[in-house]
Amino acid sequence: MGVVCVYAYPIPEGKSGQQVVDSLQKDIELLGAVKTGSFNVDCETYNSVNLPGSTQQRLIHVLHNSEQPASCFSVLDTGTTLIADVLFEVLIAKLTQVKAGKEPLYQHRKGFKMESKGPRYELSDFIIKIGSVSMASNFKGILVEVEYCPCSVPNECWNLMRELMQSFLGNVAETLPLLVKNKIDTFYTAGDTINQYLEHFNNFRKQTNVNQQIR
Repeated sequence: MGVVCVYAYPIPEGKSGQQVVDSLQKDIELLGAVKTGSFNVDCETYNSVNLPGSTQQRLIHVLHNSEQPASCFSVLDTGTTLIADVLFEVLIAKLTQVKAGKEPLYQHRKGFKMESKGPRYELSDFIIKIGSVSMASNFKGILVEVEYCPCSVPNECWNLMRELMQSFLGNVAETLPLLVKNKIDTFYTAGDTINQYLEHFNNFRKQTNVNQQIR
């Protein structure tokens, strides 16, 4: 795969998320992008059960990306990322099962599922995705993913990517995402894309918690 940048796109006051998505689609279609289907990235979160003698709760985030349909991504709260086949979910299911006389090791955090889905476009060597983000079916924001396919090292293609992205994202794409910047001279992987999405998903969750506290 190539190098991917994922950005949260701000929604101007007075506009709906769908209006912004429609506007972004129109802008990239004017650049010559061709719609090639749809995409989906989702995230389920599990937390460890506090057993006797245990004080620290641990999290496991399980994610899927339609670009890698045979893979399942697991990210620990320590930052460790595991890429496995979809059978990994069988293991997760066993860890959450309640057995006679025993507590499950992990619990599914209900209402925490995050999802980004929407149209997928191709423009020459680029793939562009405009995702509407939802949490428990409630709209939370917009994520735009841009991939430059021929290159796997961010430092070698950033200027080209920035030139394209600023043509429809403006100042949103002025700088590299931090996770990509930290790997500027190394090979980019599918796990790096997943971690970008997870960072944005966690930010949307935090915003939801803050809004609920204000109310």
